[in-house]
Amino acid sequence: MIEKLIKYIITFIGLSAGVALGLSMVDFLYENNFLNLMKVVYMIAAPAILGIVAAIFAYAMSKLIIRLGKRLAQYAQSELEKIPQQDFLFGLIGLVFGLVIAFLISGLYEIIPIPMAANALKILTFIFFGYLGISLAQKNIKDQPKLADLAKKMTGSKSVKQSQISGQSKPKILDTSVIIDGRIADICKTGFIEGDLIIPEFVLGELRHIADSSDGLKRNRGRRGLDILKIIQRDLPIVVRIVDTDFEDVPEVDVKLIKLAQKMNGCIVTNDYNLNKVASLQDIVILNINELANAVKPVVLPGEEMLIQIIKEGKESNQGVSYLDDGTMIVVEDGRKFINETIHVIVTSVLQTAAGRMIFAKSKP
Repeated sequence: MIEKLIKYIITFIGLSAGVALGLSMVDFLYENNFLNLMKVVYMIAAPAILGIVAAIFAYAMSKLIIRLGKRLAQYAQSELEKIPQQDFLFGLIGLVFGLVIAFLISGLYEIIPIPMAANALKILTFIFFGYLGISLAQKNIKDQPKLADLAKKMTGSKSVKQSQISGQSKPKILDTSVIIDGRIADICKTGFIEGDLIIPEFVLGELRHIADSSDGLKRNRGRRGLDILKIIQRDLPIVVRIVDTDFEDVPEVDVKLIKLAQKMNGCIVTNDYNLNKVASLQDIVILNINELANAVKPVVLPGEEMLIQIIKEGKESNQGVSYLDDGTMIVVEDGRKFINETIHVIVTSVLQTAAGRMIFAKSKP
């Protein structure tokens, strides 16, 4: 609809330009008397013919103009997205002040008797003071912590903690690793996920590439990811949207996810440790499946008694190892002699690591 409206506007501009050109040529055509007609006929025929020709030409060129306009807008948007919000805001304020000063100074050039030289000096003055205003504003905001804090407040920048609180209803952008992992489908079944699930086209492309891999393990992981997506779309009561937004100038999928999250004001659902860290530095809300899994594991306190089966030897002498249903490792100090037996143990300590939770215990006397 918008493209049609733009086409009509371009066509109308072409028509207006043709009519204006035709009216300006009336005297020339009449004085030279090309077709031996009256001036009234020239006043009607010239604008009409030139207006129609110009309108047809403008309509034919409208597709090219719209395409070029889109590319220019996308390029400008991608470049502006690279600029931090506070730098952009204060740079804009500096530009305004610089242009105001240039306007006041340019009035002095009226005394120059050569108009061309005066106009050239005016242009140079506006460029110089505009650039100077932007540079000084951005430099001062970086040098003054209070100004930087003010800029963050004005641009609505939030801390990670604040954005997590307000991010519950934001669109959730899934990355490749979390789709292959598959636990996102079970989480969606519980109803804890709010908002739409976003599947970017470039993530689907990466999944297809993995599913077509010559490596059997990678191929199975890719196909599992595609099966999980089918389950989420078909069986779960949640809105799933596939978006074709892409950033062709960015080769890395993780960077594309970060840019898409910034553009859509969304969260990234992942279990990728590196993506988690990089996105958190840019104030993007991250929903990490591994952190969620660790958070919902049953709490075990020192002194509690448990009934477990010793499965294998531990790293240290006389140690035995067992696992809970959720995969939590239990290290039993004197459990080596009880391998393949089910025994009662007493928890001595609990260690929380980046990889998960470890429980240390000893056999009950």
